[in-house]
Amino acid sequence: MTLVDEPPTTSLGAGAEILARAQALAPQMRERAEEIEAARRLPADIVELLRDAGVFRMAFARDWGGPELTSIEQTEVVEALAYGDASVGWCAMIGSDTGLYARFLDEPVAKEMFPSLDMVTAGLLFPTGRAERVPGGFRLSGRWQFGSGITHADWVVSGAFVVRDGEPERDASGAPDSRLFMVPRAQVEVIDTWHTTGLAGSGSCDYRIAEVFVPDEHTLEFASVRHGFGPLGQPEVHMRNMPAVPLGVARAALDFARAESAAKSDDYRVQVTIAECEAELHAARSGVYAALRRQWEILEAGGTLDELTPTERTALPLSRLHAFRTARTIVGRLYDLRQTAAIYRPSPLDRWLRDTNTMCQHIVAQDRILQSAGAYLMGGTPSFKLCLGVVS
Repeated sequence: MTLVDEPPTTSLGAGAEILARAQALAPQMRERAEEIEAARRLPADIVELLRDAGVFRMAFARDWGGPELTSIEQTEVVEALAYGDASVGWCAMIGSDTGLYARFLDEPVAKEMFPSLDMVTAGLLFPTGRAERVPGGFRLSGRWQFGSGITHADWVVSGAFVVRDGEPERDASGAPDSRLFMVPRAQVEVIDTWHTTGLAGSGSCDYRIAEVFVPDEHTLEFASVRHGFGPLGQPEVHMRNMPAVPLGVARAALDFARAESAAKSDDYRVQVTIAECEAELHAARSGVYAALRRQWEILEAGGTLDELTPTERTALPLSRLHAFRTARTIVGRLYDLRQTAAIYRPSPLDRWLRDTNTMCQHIVAQDRILQSAGAYLMGGTPSFKLCLGVVS
């Protein structure tokens, strides 16, 4: 893995160990990429390899016995896994959020829910379900899409609108109230809908929850950190490591194309394409890590997101979007460079082309992010405030 365009940012300790394990797993993930794609989910033994490597426990706090990796370190780990296989990286990115969600729950409750630090959480955060208030909690029902990693999850987190006596509850602004609900995977019906262009191995199936009681203490809101305040106790924390997946795939595609095109090392077209793609990846990756470092610097010193300048605060969602779109562009250019050699399914470029196009359909790579960042910079109203860590 040749992440040559940035100096090492992972400090010695647990972060370095988990990163080294992820880098060691990457070649094996590459070798099994076709199998993963055909299965349309991560095989059970690969899930266990990730668990054993400490990937799913990355965000758990040190006072729980967790490694509490920084957002920068988490991004490096996911990037290393995505270098091996995009679906593995995607599921690692999603599954490692358990330790982040724990901070938005009361600590005794979270410790009861997560007796192991290696438990996996999956689910869709957007409120597409219905939660009827009942004594002690809620009766949750609905159908959600994009449950990445749900086939190997322990808990499922789902967004839903709150209803009382058949009428929607409203927040202080008058908007329909919603929150997130944590449900054990055993109480969730997985619907096998995941037949897709790319990221096929992520198992991002639809799922259904029917009249399941969720105690009030198993619900959370990103506006309310219950314990573990600090850099990881922030409303947008679960989005920070997402650009790792496209960055890892783009790096893999570039290394592959350079190796496969070695016989044409004096070809002008090859030279220019490779160099331009390297420049694009360097800029995209540098932007992501620079934004992460600046944000972490402020938060680690005890500051808040509000202390970032508008330019600094929008840097992370914008660099994240740019990483997704740049990876798609790079893979597309390398696919064209390799011409007919790239069109056959055994070629990883074919899979990377499909993977990057699919991941770019996620909201973090959509124009809504541009509108939200632009509005914030101009003093307007962002349509997706959470990407900026704004919850009021």
